[in-house]
Amino acid sequence: MPRISEPTVAEHRARQLRTLLDAARALVAEEGIEALSLAALARRVGLSRPSLYEYFRSKDDLVAAIVEEELPRWAALVEQALTGPPDLVGKVEAYVRAQLEVMTDGRHAAAVQLVEHALAEPARERIREGHAQLLRPLVDALKDAGLPDPELRAGLVQGIVDAAAALATRTPASAATVVDTAVAQAVHGLTPPKPAQPRP
Repeated sequence: MPRISEPTVAEHRARQLRTLLDAARALVAEEGIEALSLAALARRVGLSRPSLYEYFRSKDDLVAAIVEEELPRWAALVEQALTGPPDLVGKVEAYVRAQLEVMTDGRHAAAVQLVEHALAEPARERIREGHAQLLRPLVDALKDAGLPDPELRAGLVQGIVDAAAALATRTPASAATVVDTAVAQAVHGLTPPKPAQPRP
């Protein structure tokens, strides 16, 4: 029986899985998506590849596991951001800003990169299910406002977010401008926002 470092086999496996996912995220952050492989991960953590197969059947399985673990925390941050604003405009703005903060601050760098990675369909389906958690608060806000096609509209807003994240990552010096412009585009489209009224 293999040596374990926790009181039970289940606790040992949970700790080992955490170590593997943390190491995989660090590998992506330091060396990029292409550097991620089961062989590279095995070398990084000092395990044999057969030992890794107890946790991941393939690179796709590893990628899906990283994203699946990250998305619920990411979704919770987005949901929390939408609880504050009382109106739809405020909620859409909060959604865009919360998403872009997560996608550009490095806390979720591996998940952001890996979501777009080319994967086989079973792994992509797993990620799509997790990604739906991110859209749900916005879909609900659009539904509550009585707008038609809330899922479609939420997907289009997410398209603005994805494009803005790519631009902000490529040009960090102008990231704040990109975020503000993405918010304006998502909230006002091509209609200039009304100037703020001076306070009495």
